Amino acid sequence: MLVDSPPEAPAAPAPVPPRRRQALRLAGLVASVAVLAVVAVLGIAVGAKQIPLDQVWHGVFHYSGSDTDVVIRDVRYPRTLLGVLVGAALGLAGTVMQALTRNPLADPGVLGINAGASAAVVTAISFFGVTSLAGYVWWAFAGAAVVSVAVYVLGGTRSATPVRLALAGTALSAVLVGYINAVNLLDTAALDKMRFWTVGSLAAATMPTVTRIAPFLAVGALFALLLARPLNALALGDDQARALGTRLTRTRVLAMAAVTLLCGGATAACGPIVYVGLMVPHAVRALTGPDMRWILPYSAVLSPVLLVGADVLGRVVARPGELQVGIVTALIGGPVFIFLVRRRRMAQL
Repeated sequence: MLVDSPPEAPAAPAPVPPRRRQALRLAGLVASVAVLAVVAVLGIAVGAKQIPLDQVWHGVFHYSGSDTDVVIRDVRYPRTLLGVLVGAALGLAGTVMQALTRNPLADPGVLGINAGASAAVVTAISFFGVTSLAGYVWWAFAGAAVVSVAVYVLGGTRSATPVRLALAGTALSAVLVGYINAVNLLDTAALDKMRFWTVGSLAAATMPTVTRIAPFLAVGALFALLLARPLNALALGDDQARALGTRLTRTRVLAMAAVTLLCGGATAACGPIVYVGLMVPHAVRALTGPDMRWILPYSAVLSPVLLVGADVLGRVVARPGELQVGIVTALIGGPVFIFLVRRRRMAQL
């Protein structure tokens, strides 16, 4: 009697050679930069007012002072440039926070850091009469730093878990948002100054804003990129990281300094914008794997794609008005956050 032999298991796919993997990652990064360039062009060319492309080109490279040139050079150009800078800052901050806390749900907005910066700026405007970016940017940095430390302490410091950190950030965010709303209701002058800023907006961008905020974001981005190797080691656990020669305290301090500079500067420039630092690193990991040396630059390039793209979408769907970019990113990021929470819960079961 013949007995059928069991079917052979399918052969496992051959691993990709390291050199080819690196080449693919580099090609993907170059392609991401090209996508960012296209989105930046759309940010300048598309708006509530339709302007032909030849006039857009003239406004960028041959400024003559006409009404159309003013719209392009003085409104859309700085708005797009600020969107690129802030998007990169939020993407880097979210990536560093997720690596530092080993929490895939970490985000400057979810953990309350943006709310801390916002509360500090509201305090500066309402109680101390600060009205310029040069004045309240320092308040934003202080608020972001205080909330970062508070979330880490409330989460249990060394025993902090993703759930504890998320709960601590959510609780602090609720308190701070309540404080912000109370101040705005009691101070109508502050409300008039804050009503667009508090939802997250690029509409008030100017070149002086860009030039003032760029050095802080550049230093924060440099800190974040230099931490790629230590954060890779930290992902293995504290003991393994120590064995590999990583200085844990210095890594954590530099990481928190980077997050504070990035989130404080971004929030001071255009208000609290949530979910950008949550969504993009997750998408990037699917492309690059867990290596922070690639996740960080990819996030710095693709996060502005999301932010500037959301800003363009907000201008198009609500013509002749516009939706603020913070509203658009919240509408996109809310369902994504719920999906990630449910997927994580299923993994734990």
